[in-house]
Amino acid sequence: MSGVLVVTGGSRGIGAAVAVLGASRGYDVVVNYASDSPAAESVVSRVEALGRKSLAVRGDVADEEDVIALFDAAAGLGPLTAVVNNAAITGNTPGRLDAQDVSVVRRVLDVNVTGVFLCCREAVRRMSTRYGGSGGAVVNVSSTAARTGSPGEWVHYAATKAAVETLTWGLAQEVAPEGVRVNAVAPGLVDTGLHAAAGMPGRISRIAPSIPLARAAEPEEIAEAVLWMLSPAASYAVGAVLPVGGGR
Repeated sequence: MSGVLVVTGGSRGIGAAVAVLGASRGYDVVVNYASDSPAAESVVSRVEALGRKSLAVRGDVADEEDVIALFDAAAGLGPLTAVVNNAAITGNTPGRLDAQDVSVVRRVLDVNVTGVFLCCREAVRRMSTRYGGSGGAVVNVSSTAARTGSPGEWVHYAATKAAVETLTWGLAQEVAPEGVRVNAVAPGLVDTGLHAAAGMPGRISRIAPSIPLARAAEPEEIAEAVLWMLSPAASYAVGAVLPVGGGR
């Protein structure tokens, strides 16, 4: 694999793992981040240590101007061939739906759905043969919450991930004839900082026993699935959603 890989939310967790694994597979990597510049620069350093070019680009994926600037910056590294839409938030307010504040829900929808829409749009405009591109691949990071609904915690978040899966399926059909494959990976419970940031540091130990593998995934395990979907090995996968949830 070669070319430029854009990873949104690439400064930590699954996004950072995707960026580093992508570099090991031959991509130059653009690390998008929202606020944690030191973390993003650390990922850039790890990519560069693998002999690939990299840069960190701050931007809110829900902001159209920021997204366009992100993809314009990526062009400085070379031809865009891969995009991983990983940036997402839960709102950090776990609880029943009837306890959620509408401003939080709107922000989650804006980042998780509008953000994926904007990044997919800009990816297509640069990779599709319709626009003079040479093709490429997009992987949208969903969640098994799209199927489980995440009751009692993040129903609004789960709904955004279901929307991402529908967007993936529809867009995949539009652009497959133009050389762009669009798919999704749906992680289950992953050992990242998301749980503690949401005020539930014990969430992993609480949920892990309900998973057939009895543990959370490591971010690198999800990254392997993402990189497979980007690779020629997945050349006939179009509009697919790959669950990586340990059986749950």
